[in-house]
Amino acid sequence: MTEERYREVSFWHETVPDDLTPRAALPGDTDADVAIVGGGLTGLWTAWYLLERDPALRIVVLEKEIAGFGASGRNGGWLSALFPRSTASLERAHGRDAALAMRRAMIGTVDEVGRVAASLGLDIDYAKGGTLAFARSAVQLRAAEAEVAEAASYGVDPIVMRGGASFDPNCARVHPAKLVRGLARAVEARGATIYEGTEVLDYRPHEVSTTQGTVRANHVVIATEGYGATLRATRRRVLPLYSLMIATEPLPDATWQELGIEHGQTFTDYRHLLVYGQRTADNRFAFGGRGARYHWGSAIRPGYDRVPAVFEHLRRTLGEFFPAIGDAAVTHRWGGPLGVPRDWHATASFDAAKGMAWAGGYVGDGLSTTNLAGRTLADLMTGTDSELARLPWVNHRSPSWEPEPLRFLGANAGLAAMTVADAEERVTKRPSIAARLMGPLTGQ
Repeated sequence: MTEERYREVSFWHETVPDDLTPRAALPGDTDADVAIVGGGLTGLWTAWYLLERDPALRIVVLEKEIAGFGASGRNGGWLSALFPRSTASLERAHGRDAALAMRRAMIGTVDEVGRVAASLGLDIDYAKGGTLAFARSAVQLRAAEAEVAEAASYGVDPIVMRGGASFDPNCARVHPAKLVRGLARAVEARGATIYEGTEVLDYRPHEVSTTQGTVRANHVVIATEGYGATLRATRRRVLPLYSLMIATEPLPDATWQELGIEHGQTFTDYRHLLVYGQRTADNRFAFGGRGARYHWGSAIRPGYDRVPAVFEHLRRTLGEFFPAIGDAAVTHRWGGPLGVPRDWHATASFDAAKGMAWAGGYVGDGLSTTNLAGRTLADLMTGTDSELARLPWVNHRSPSWEPEPLRFLGANAGLAAMTVADAEERVTKRPSIAARLMGPLTGQ
């Protein structure tokens, strides 16, 4: 693809002030201390923190397209403290202390990304305005009040009710492509080499095979997220689930004042079929959500990025949130796959005997979690005894997804169940039975 084609990937790619011309491909067989598969935020943050610990490391990053091509550059721009599994779920699995340590680490990560970006002089539209989660029905209000009460019981962070919404201060709005592209340049300046246009075919301990040659390395890091479904070794470790987005034309300041959404604020509600939005730095809505179906065999294709029915659903839903936007035009439509492990439990893992590290399974909460992954993997790979190395997601191994057709049937049944759950609550005015049954499967 050319720079012009990469600009078409998303609103973020179109507006990032960076040259998207692909870097040079791997020139042939080579040796390295660390080979990183994937040029998204997981791989780049891992390279950044490894070089912080040992500037002499020879690090090679291998990317099929360009740095930030996938979810790292296309997401909703929520730099949040959200983890795929709830604190209550982590407590049941790992104990209270471990669950609270994970929550504290995620909260700290929001500020860590802002700190690094500022230290590098990166303008990523960072504004820490928190998240408003609107309660748009009596059922949703009860869910909001329950969430606030649960947060208070843990005593870790001040999630509070604010009118008809809960408010979590631990979220910043960012322009994700500015972050990932700026980080790529910073990693290069620190000494790593990024090879683009280099498709990884397979990997094993100490070796990565690509279309351009073989990289032999002391350590191999797998940082492919949803695209891991295209590799033999990780085909059933992660399921690529599509999330789609729209962006509107810029809206006048007077409209934003009427809507009550400030710069830096992100927003959602308590429906089961997730939606998420932000006010961009140039006064647009960037608004996304689930609803696109899973494709047979974990297929990932450019055509799946755009589903007219889902885009129409998103624009209609945005209008229901904020009727004052009237007939504001949608100027951009895009999407892409995120990575879902079988138990919705992200991980940062390292096998010292094999020299293999991997992180992912963020289920759409990866914009900040990737940074925590990079710091965690850097500690694990350098043998650093730290609080990060003892977090409950370290070396967690999720079950494999079922083979087809069970994977296809189960994934799309889950999607349908969330749609049914929202309809059920609208009709019955009570918490959904379908959602309660699905909760253990979705990290609740």
